[in-house]
Amino acid sequence: MVKLTAEIIQNSMQYINPVKDRELDLRGYKIPEIENLGATGDQFDTIDFSDNDIRKLDGFPYLKRLKCLLLNNNRIVRIAEHLEEYVPNIESIILTGNHIEELGDLDPLISLEKLTCLSLLHNPVTAKPHYRLYVAYKFPQLKLLDFRKIKMKEREEAKALFKSKKGKELQKEYSKKSKTFVPGANIPSSNQRLSEQEIKKIREAISKANTLHEVEKLQKLLQAGQIPDQTEQNGTAPNGDYTEDMQMDQT
Repeated sequence: MVKLTAEIIQNSMQYINPVKDRELDLRGYKIPEIENLGATGDQFDTIDFSDNDIRKLDGFPYLKRLKCLLLNNNRIVRIAEHLEEYVPNIESIILTGNHIEELGDLDPLISLEKLTCLSLLHNPVTAKPHYRLYVAYKFPQLKLLDFRKIKMKEREEAKALFKSKKGKELQKEYSKKSKTFVPGANIPSSNQRLSEQEIKKIREAISKANTLHEVEKLQKLLQAGQIPDQTEQNGTAPNGDYTEDMQMDQT
């Protein structure tokens, strides 16, 4: 497995795709987790993570420009909460060929208000009873599910089912999530629920970084639960080497 570093991001193929979006190709590295995306500088509309070993959909910094995530053929079993705070303009998520099992595992995606296209083909969840109706009911903004248009008839059927007494009981049953263990899943993430001011400071620090090494160090700070200003004031960082390394980069 390969750790996703700022250097890999900078050296990976970047191009304008057929729909005229700027795309970053991170296919096939066998990456185990999403990290260090601050190195992209929020310059991409689409990021392709297909054919890796990612197990949880999380690890995003604030990426306002990002509209499409391609995650075909990974090992994703879990989706992080509060993704809307970091990728608020996501319109399309392609999760074909992953391991999502329960309908409740999809609930973290509900808060992505601009999500209009979702693919879960070849995931165990698609075999669950009322799968399409549940998604149609929970995601009123969604237009395409598994590359098929959600028809008005489906929405009406879903509404009738899940607003009934039986449907409310089904929702309680479906709200359970997979118990599949994901390494590190219960460790609080430093990137969760940051204030607008903290997000601004982080983006400014990354934009002012002069080298890939600095970007990686900033990412380590964020993962450790610190924002750059706090670290500069304390003079400490993960492994105690941030200040020294930054000085070396500038010399």
